[in-house]
Parts: sequence; structure tokens; C-alpha cells
Amino acid sequence: MWKEFKEFATKGNVMDLAIGVIIGGGFQSIVNSLVNDVIMPVISIFTGKIDFHNMMFTIGGTSVKYGSFITNVINFLIMAFCVFLIVRYINKLNKTLEEKSKQFNKKLEKEGTFFKRKKRKEVPTPTSIPTTKVCPFCLSEINIKATRCPHCTSSLEEELQGEQLKIEE
Repeated sequence: MWKEFKEFATKGNVMDLAIGVIIGGGFQSIVNSLVNDVIMPVISIFTGKIDFHNMMFTIGGTSVKYGSFITNVINFLIMAFCVFLIVRYINKLNKTLEEKSKQFNKKLEKEGTFFKRKKRKEVPTPTSIPTTKVCPFCLSEINIKATRCPHCTSSLEEELQGEQLKIEE
């Protein structure tokens, strides 16, 4: 069970989610400061310097703090708008990357594969050493080392001596 939990916790999606929650928490404090310290004082100028945190009414001895609710709604709207801008930018970036990928793939299809194989040049094979010879008497093909023809039984030693004499001269 521990091994399964470790695999689950180290997967990319879980780690991305954890990082997102941590950054979101930090971002929330920035947005809270923006709303409480900048936006609400500006709004209170137009509403006669009313502090929204103190806005409440009581019903049967219980206070309903609608000013705090308004502040939280404004916080949420600002955070939602910021997330919208981030997602919009990421989608635009992904769309651009997809278009470039499609253009690259079309270019590859037009030109053929990216790694074209070059045609190999015909390399001439080295001439091999002959392994057979022709018998001068019966004209059949025999092994080059043979001293007697297996077909006509003629002696080939006399023929070899004659060739050696020709080479020496």
C-alpha cells in the first residue's frame, strides 16, 4: 500500500496540483491585500467612507456580515479573472505551438521524411581470386589446384610447367 501511495504521490499530475495549490495560496494573499487595501478603500470613497467589513445587520440577536461577503465576492472575481487571463494565455500559446507543429509536419510531408536515406554509391566488388580453371584438353571447369583433370584424366602438371616457363621469360 505504501508503494502504491508513493507512486501516486510522485506522478506528474499530483505534483503539478500540489505546486498549483501552493502558488494559489500565495496568490490569494496578494489578491486579498489588493482588495482590502486598494479596491475597497476606493469603493468606500464613493459610498461615503463605509468600511465593508463592518457592514452587517442583526436578526434575532445574530449578526449577518454581508460586507465581508461582498469583500470575498470581489476577491473571488479578481482571482477568477486572473486565472482566466492565465488560461487564455496558455491556450493561445498551445494554439500557436500546434499551428507551428502542423506547418512543420506539412513541410516534412512535402519534402519527404526529415532523415532521408542517401542512395548508396555502387561500390565495385573487388575481383575475387579465381578458384577454378579450364582443362586445356577437355575444356571442363576444374579446381585451380588440380594436377589431373577429373573428367579426362589428363595430367595438368606439364601444362603448369609450361606456364611457369612463360612467366619466367
